[in-house]
Amino acid sequence: MSVPFQRAADAVRGAGAEAAAIAGHLVRYPTGVGDEPRPPAGRPCPPQHDGPAPGPGEAPGGAAEAGRPHPGPVLFLHGFADNRAVFHPLLRALRRDGWTHLHALNHSPLTSDVRTAAVLLGRHVEWARRAHRGALVALVGHSLGGLIARYYVQRLGGDEHVPTVITLAAPHEGTLAAHLPNPFPITRQMRPGSDLLTELRRPAATCRTRFTAFWGELDEVVLPARNGRLRHPDLAAENIMVPGAGHVALPVDRRVVDGVRRILSAAEAGPAHHGTAGPTAVRADGRMDGQLPGPPDGRTDLRADRPPTDPPADRLSA
Repeated sequence: MSVPFQRAADAVRGAGAEAAAIAGHLVRYPTGVGDEPRPPAGRPCPPQHDGPAPGPGEAPGGAAEAGRPHPGPVLFLHGFADNRAVFHPLLRALRRDGWTHLHALNHSPLTSDVRTAAVLLGRHVEWARRAHRGALVALVGHSLGGLIARYYVQRLGGDEHVPTVITLAAPHEGTLAAHLPNPFPITRQMRPGSDLLTELRRPAATCRTRFTAFWGELDEVVLPARNGRLRHPDLAAENIMVPGAGHVALPVDRRVVDGVRRILSAAEAGPAHHGTAGPTAVRADGRMDGQLPGPPDGRTDLRADRPPTDPPADRLSA
């Protein structure tokens, strides 16, 4: 089979997978309109730290960890004009593997500013740390949600609370699709060269969060698709291209689900499975090496002995 023909066949298969993903998401969409049920106010979540640790020589996220309780917490943030239903297949897969502290947030379609949404995301992160006995938080963001998560940790000091951010089809370098006429001000911030993206290119030498950016080869929303890569000289970031994947299909792609699982497992393993502190290396299979940074002395104390406040409203809107 010639290379051009193979590429055309791959594109057709990818378009079919994207169409199926969109159809499935349309069916799930109504189930994500309402806010996720929250734990009772003032009651910390159970720690769920009693699962067996991986044995000697076993990599975090391997078969030996299937079904093992994971401490979490992990917060998920969807993209523009979407809701938390986009994460339902991914959440089901993680719960089958033992994750119990997964929280999918909704943000209002009327949200007009990434910066404002990032401030509100910070309130959820701080609540999650208190509710989960001081555990650090991981963030997973699809599309616009990935930009909000990045802004929070890079520009608002969220790296104190969030050692791991995973973005799925996030327009880190903008998207030409944002130039299409529409009444939503937030889309202007997703245009290449916008003031928001210019701000995110500023130095960020103190940001210790590790990023993994998955981007789909056939993304029809982030244009060009390579703009889903996170490239910043000060950030520990690994970019993973998913062949044949589109924008909506990316969160449900089995390769991405497996990669997210492995990255979260490696992140929670901590120093026992990571060497000395340094840049993160995420291989093509999603595995991560390196030591997770801890909060420095003198920063916000979110230990378990501080009672959790009431959970904030799920919608990230002012």
